[in-house]
Amino acid sequence: MLQQLQQLQQRLVQSQRLVSLGELVGTVAHEFNNVLTTIINYAKLGLRHGDEATREKAFRKILDAGQRASRITQGVLGLARRSSERREAVSLENLVEDTLFLLERELNKHRVSVERYFRPAPQVWINPQQIQQVLVNLLVNARQAMPNGGRVILKIEQDPQHEFVNLTVRDTGVGIPPERLPHIFEPFFTTKQGPDATGKGGTGLGLAMCRDIIQKHNGRIRVESTVGKGTAFTLRLPVAVPEEQKKAG
Repeated sequence: MLQQLQQLQQRLVQSQRLVSLGELVGTVAHEFNNVLTTIINYAKLGLRHGDEATREKAFRKILDAGQRASRITQGVLGLARRSSERREAVSLENLVEDTLFLLERELNKHRVSVERYFRPAPQVWINPQQIQQVLVNLLVNARQAMPNGGRVILKIEQDPQHEFVNLTVRDTGVGIPPERLPHIFEPFFTTKQGPDATGKGGTGLGLAMCRDIIQKHNGRIRVESTVGKGTAFTLRLPVAVPEEQKKAG
């Protein structure tokens, strides 16, 4: 029975991962098309003008756009790759920035600004694909909670006493009613009426998946919310222990 439950949980996580990936692909496809348009236009400019200065400018713009396209592709492929349970030392700040890069267009489109408060913190011991999946889910949820725009406040700070790093994702949205708050991590429970106009959300699996992933990392996820003021999710992730400390232990 326990084995069957674990298999079902794994399937739910995989299902939600595919849902998140599908939602993300729809967003970055528009951004990728913009990059291609930039490349095509500057290639035409370089072909029309023979002077060295114009061609060099065109080449630089094409190179910049190509590098941006490569970063988009690598980000999507990273989420699409079927991840093992392997963990590694990862900079949480870099992982957050990579995730924001993938969601940049969507956040801008819905008039959501991002504020960062990142304090120096050690690397964390995580599976980067899985934690990025959690971040995508939390950021999309935050955007949906602010239909008229708003702010996402991201905070990273170390808890040295307990060898953890805390990452907080806070929005200025509608908030969650107190009677619903204890149930939000339950599978298939959702505060939404279904997918929004962009086709995102409403499955009731996203936050259950987030909790499952964080708990498997020996971490913790907690939520605070006030109706009309917003919601904050805090991820508590273990610090990566240096190899020399492991050997000494």
